[in-house]
Amino acid sequence: MDEPVLILRDPRESIRKCSLTPLRGVSGFRFLEYHASRRVEAAGRILLHPDGELIGPEDAGAPLLLVDCSWRRLPSLLRTIDGEPRRRPLPPLVTAYPRKSRDDVDPSAGLASIEALYAALALLGQRREELLDGYRWREPFLEANAALL
Repeated sequence: MDEPVLILRDPRESIRKCSLTPLRGVSGFRFLEYHASRRVEAAGRILLHPDGELIGPEDAGAPLLLVDCSWRRLPSLLRTIDGEPRRRPLPPLVTAYPRKSRDDVDPSAGLASIEALYAALALLGQRREELLDGYRWREPFLEANAALL
C-alpha cells in the first residue's frame, strides 16, 4: 500500500476496547490522535462518512481516511480536516459487534471501526483478510455480509 490509511482517533475512546488497536505499528496504517488545534490534511483521500456517493471502483487507488470516534463526537473531529476529502459511505452492512449506546445516537447501520476499514478496503479491491485476524466477531461479520463483500 503506497499511501497509508490515515486513522484520526479520538483519545477519549478506550484503546483497550478499540478494534483498530492491533493495527498500531503495522505498515500501511498511520494513527493520528485528535486535538482540537491539530489540522489534518486530507486532500485526495476517501473519507469514510455516512454522506456522499457510495464507495466504489472509481475510488480505487485513493488513500483512505477513517475517523475513529463515537458518532456524537464526529462533528468535532471533522472540523479539523482540511482539503475536501471525498466523502463516501459504505453499502448497507451488518455489524457483528455488540454495540451499546448511552445516548442513542448510533445509526442502525453503524459498524465497528475494523469492520468499516476491512469493508472499505475490500470494496476498493484491496482485500486484507489479516485485518480481521484478531477480531473476535470476524466470522459472524463475514457471514452476515458475504453477499456484499
